[in-house]
Amino acid sequence: MKAIQLEEVQSYIDKLANEEVYIHLETTNGAYAKAFDPNAYNVGAYIRNAKLTYTRGKIVKGEDAYRVGLKHEIGWIYAEGLTDYEITDQDQLLLAGHDREGRLMAALQISRIPFSN
Repeated sequence: MKAIQLEEVQSYIDKLANEEVYIHLETTNGAYAKAFDPNAYNVGAYIRNAKLTYTRGKIVKGEDAYRVGLKHEIGWIYAEGLTDYEITDQDQLLLAGHDREGRLMAALQISRIPFSN
């Protein structure tokens, strides 16, 4: 993965608007949260291969990371804290947010084909 290039990611998001795509969305503070602070809560969310057609998508730069929102028929999907991206050989957009130690904090992935399990 490499640091997010706003224009390249926005172009890919625009390219898939109004197409049926598969979404992977994940957030976590990881099992390491409790390892460093016994009073911390482990939190996370995970959805894989949600089929969706979004009508508009936008990437926005924040203070130290990016936010991506996807507008669909009845609402929005968004992820923030994203720092890195990759476009795979299968033309899948993988976005991830890593903390200072390189640990995954958030992921948003968009694909025309289902993600493998």
